[in-house]
Amino acid sequence: MTIAEVKIPGYITGTWAIDPVHSYVGFVIRHAMLANVRGQFESINGEIVTDHEILESRVDVTIDAASFHTNNEIRNQHIRSADFLDADNFPSLSFTSTGIRLEDGFLIEGDLTIKGVTKSVVLRATTPRFGPNQEEKMSVGVSAHAMITRSEFGIDFNMPMGAGGFLLGDDVEVLLEIEGNLEA
Repeated sequence: MTIAEVKIPGYITGTWAIDPVHSYVGFVIRHAMLANVRGQFESINGEIVTDHEILESRVDVTIDAASFHTNNEIRNQHIRSADFLDADNFPSLSFTSTGIRLEDGFLIEGDLTIKGVTKSVVLRATTPRFGPNQEEKMSVGVSAHAMITRSEFGIDFNMPMGAGGFLLGDDVEVLLEIEGNLEA
């Protein structure tokens, strides 16, 4: 499929460095069967390559596992431990796209690696937005989300609740707000 068929206003081909200051990679998980807990990673890097054939574009992202936080240092340390991310032995998480397709919006297929386990995931993404940033340099922005099952990545720590059920849900919603800057 070509750009003419997709019609993205201001579409620009090129390589875009992910701006970690203006990007967000986070998640939401059910806690105590009652509420959701949110967390985010502060250190991400990578690139987006927009191709003349938009569905040939690609994304590569690396995330520092130890940069994780939930606004609770005790919980943060536990999540960095071998019970969850095992950041000492697996210092990074990564996503490499393997394809993009249109199906009620953009679907970015790719390989997500967490704790040394790689699984195929599909990110549902918004149409990319292009324009100048605050420094008048060209930027691209995209929002995306996916649902993953943490136990499939070897993250299966849990505790039974006295009234039944478990402390943590197995389904995790991954949320992304990515801004990239056009490389010269």
